[in-house]
Amino acid sequence: MRTMIFTLALAAGSTFGSPLQAHDFHGSMGHCSFNTDYDVRISDAGIAFSRDDGTPGRVFMHDGTLRIDGKPVTVDAADAARLRSYEHSVRALVPEVASIARDGLDIGFDALTTVATTFAEDGESRSRLIDRLNRSRTRAMAQLDAGIGSGVWTRQAMEDSFEGGIQDAVSELVGTVTAGAVKAALSGDQAKIAALEARADSLDKAIDKEVDARADRLEARAETLCPKLRELDQLQRQFGFRLPDGSPLRLIGEGQEHDAGKDKLAAR
Repeated sequence: MRTMIFTLALAAGSTFGSPLQAHDFHGSMGHCSFNTDYDVRISDAGIAFSRDDGTPGRVFMHDGTLRIDGKPVTVDAADAARLRSYEHSVRALVPEVASIARDGLDIGFDALTTVATTFAEDGESRSRLIDRLNRSRTRAMAQLDAGIGSGVWTRQAMEDSFEGGIQDAVSELVGTVTAGAVKAALSGDQAKIAALEARADSLDKAIDKEVDARADRLEARAETLCPKLRELDQLQRQFGFRLPDGSPLRLIGEGQEHDAGKDKLAAR
């Protein structure tokens, strides 16, 4: 009985972990790993890269021109062309990342809805849980759209969208599942216990049907980001200008080559 209760209590959490962690931008996705220390803001005026720690702290590029920490940088024609290409690539890449992130959220919330449908004791409880999940989904999507969906990449915004929005829903589902399992165990009602065990057994099949195929397709989409990120890395390696200390400008880095490597633009 203890094992059954434990399994039910973890069902929502484990369901959440599988689809979302496989496709968020802080974890494993594909076969490339690119990191950035910068927040990125895209506007009609140009692209701004900023960070609180490290030098340079601010980089701004637009139409072949460059400013570093507020000071114009003289570049030759070849670097101006590279900067234009870099800006164009980033502008094209961020909406793709945003689309993948939205789909990742959808997969996560759909998985939670499957759990709610599986374990809710009655129609009223099911409707109440799904309504709360839908509200959480709406809030998380709004946060995502206000961030990377609007051309603003920040680590905090992504964490708020994924971890905040879905984790709250997970906690509520785990509480509901645990309460139902404990109630059945304490009642000694073998029919209720058997019903909960049957629901738990059916959950994997439901998740396989509703989530896994979509997660595989999302991973395939994420794989297409790898060559685009490598092209960005190659462009910045070709920059001929240098920072005041003589070092090259590195806005993104692959694997462990980048200095801080904390904020994952795409996944390993």
